[in-house]
Amino acid sequence: MVQGALYAQNNTGEIRGFLYSAETGEPLLFSNVYLKGTQIGIATDVNGFYSLTKVPAGDYTLMVTSIGFDTVKESITVRGGVITTLNYNLKVGTQEIEAVEVFAEKIDRTKNVNVGVTKVTPRKIKLMPSIGGEPDLAQYLQTLPGVVFTGDQGGQLYIRGGSPVQNLTLLDGMMVYNPFHSIGLFSVFDTDLLRSVDVYTGGFKADYGGRISSVMDIRTRDGNKRKVKGKISANPFTGKLVLEGPIARGATENSGMSFLFSQRTSYLNRTAPLLYSYVNDNGLPYSFSDTYGKVVLQAESGSKASVSAFNFVDNANLDSLNNISWTNRGIGGNFLLLPTSSSSVMTGHLGYSKYDINISQESSSPRYSVVDNFNFNLDFTENIAKNELRYGVSFVANTTDFQGFNNRGQFTPPLRENNTELAAYARYKVAKTRYVLEPSIRFHYYASLNNIRPEPRLGFKYNLTDKVRLKFAGGFFTQNLIATRSDRDVVNLFAGFLSSPRILIDERGNRVRNKLQTARHALFGVEIDLNDYIEIDVEPYVKDFTQLVNVNRDYKIDADYIVETGLAQGVDIQFRYERKTLYVQAGYSIGYVYRDGVTDNTGLIRRYPTNFDRRHNLNFLAARKLGKNNSWELSLRWNLGTGFPFTQTQAFFEEYQFSGNLDQDITTQNGDLGIVYGPLNGGRLPAYHRLDISVKKVIKFKNKTTMEINGGLINTYNRNNIFYVDRVTGLKTYQLPIIPSFGMSWSF
Repeated sequence: MVQGALYAQNNTGEIRGFLYSAETGEPLLFSNVYLKGTQIGIATDVNGFYSLTKVPAGDYTLMVTSIGFDTVKESITVRGGVITTLNYNLKVGTQEIEAVEVFAEKIDRTKNVNVGVTKVTPRKIKLMPSIGGEPDLAQYLQTLPGVVFTGDQGGQLYIRGGSPVQNLTLLDGMMVYNPFHSIGLFSVFDTDLLRSVDVYTGGFKADYGGRISSVMDIRTRDGNKRKVKGKISANPFTGKLVLEGPIARGATENSGMSFLFSQRTSYLNRTAPLLYSYVNDNGLPYSFSDTYGKVVLQAESGSKASVSAFNFVDNANLDSLNNISWTNRGIGGNFLLLPTSSSSVMTGHLGYSKYDINISQESSSPRYSVVDNFNFNLDFTENIAKNELRYGVSFVANTTDFQGFNNRGQFTPPLRENNTELAAYARYKVAKTRYVLEPSIRFHYYASLNNIRPEPRLGFKYNLTDKVRLKFAGGFFTQNLIATRSDRDVVNLFAGFLSSPRILIDERGNRVRNKLQTARHALFGVEIDLNDYIEIDVEPYVKDFTQLVNVNRDYKIDADYIVETGLAQGVDIQFRYERKTLYVQAGYSIGYVYRDGVTDNTGLIRRYPTNFDRRHNLNFLAARKLGKNNSWELSLRWNLGTGFPFTQTQAFFEEYQFSGNLDQDITTQNGDLGIVYGPLNGGRLPAYHRLDISVKKVIKFKNKTTMEINGGLINTYNRNNIFYVDRVTGLKTYQLPIIPSFGMSWSF
């Protein structure tokens, strides 16, 4: 379809539109659109959108190529001052779909800075061993250099020295405060729903704000616009149903309304006593449920609006804890508007989410934390020849409610805080043959603190050759949200949140006026394509946490939270080989993560390693397809990480509680057990390593339905990895032992 719209009286015009899969109606990402015989061309974005601007008036041959799909070739006429809209539905060709992604990634690597960025696709996730029958984003993220995972049970992800509260997670624009379940094999995101996942491990663009370490931007598919499709799967860990299809068809093939729905429920707490009773007395006491739904309304022009909602629930019953449970639910709307008389694209989001976590123990009163969040953003993108201008505004309002322990072990009354944030940003990308320059700036106003912070950022890439590229990214970052995690918890599953505290003290007891957490990033890198199949990426990085707010561990200062500084530095190396039926990925990281600011007995500032300071981390992932039509797939993943720091116990003593009464007779009183601790995080746990393997068989039927049968082993050689050690009794509890799994799925 061709539409013409006047936008300026000059001698150049614009060609724009969307590319879709003819089979499903889903957008085609990173496909090439260019004018034959010219240097004018571009790759489609995450919405399948392309725009060729400042095209001299005249006759051209438009080429649309996407490996795995038939090429489109069309003669067009460009008129001065006219916007021409051309949308295409590409039919699947004879080449493998996997090649589309590989080719698209190579285009992306040359045209974007991409330092500290990993683009994760569902196909990559599905290369993972099918742990519990379902490959998951949480499992794949653990293979990325710079990402530290703290364990199979209750594990959290720490990205290049940042703690979980310093990571921004977005699902279709809605904020998700806890993206990982208590059993660390699963995230809250169903792989079959994903369109794209962009993981920014540092130095991220001014589009994102309110966090000082990293960003995970997750976008889901729109749902099949052509026919009703679905998937049913079952295994000892989970059961799942996915449905998608058209609700109402429009006047044209690409217009109308579609839906996408997923329900995943864990039955591990019920199946474990029967199948995995050897794990521990309680089996595997984890249960969770993930529900997601989305409705999309799309116009003929490509403009669209969507409404999506989620409800994630998690429950864990551990030996030392009665119960930890949390829910994260939200609803939001997105739109993409393509004005007929303007060369800009407008996108926006309006969303609400709520996170609620509770912990109950026999020995203490219940604790809880609640975050109510509302966020809105409006963005504009203009393509100017090969360059891009993007700018926008955002608004965030949240209310935090917390009740727990203070630094003296005393139970605190409910603490309720309101936080409002306003931001505006602008980013301009200059793309030349040899280099890409991307300066940006964000102005972030924290209304509740009456504090406005300019955050300049810069990205740069220089193409030394067609196969060697140098890159850099850096900038300034701030955030107001803090964590309430307490070292009193043997297992740190209680992830509470607060806005910056009203009273904040530095290490010497002085009041601090600026209550924000702040950081500066500098990331460098070199990308090397040894050939068409082998890629090597090396990235040194430094994150200077110039101000952090942390739980006060010492009694010397009468405050629950204190100011610290921090430093994270390291080098990440990644190797990838992909050709036909073989995929190999290897990553190595060496990192140092320290904090400064806790005073010791001499009154001096003390430096200590964080409890997630993993010095060396090695990951290996391989997948191979075999048999007729590649219907068999073997995959394995091995991880080795050096031990985490922990605070050792030096001695025990009898501790008396003095009431202040002169008549108190301690000779007839029984004291409590007191503990003398060693240097903060002065010891190291043993190294962690684990091998997972799986085999899959895909059976395709004539009615275009597919059955997949898979089997696998977690911790194949049954390594005893430490979960935690009871400080008093010395009893060791281990991570997951060897666990076999078997699953089946049916796609229709």
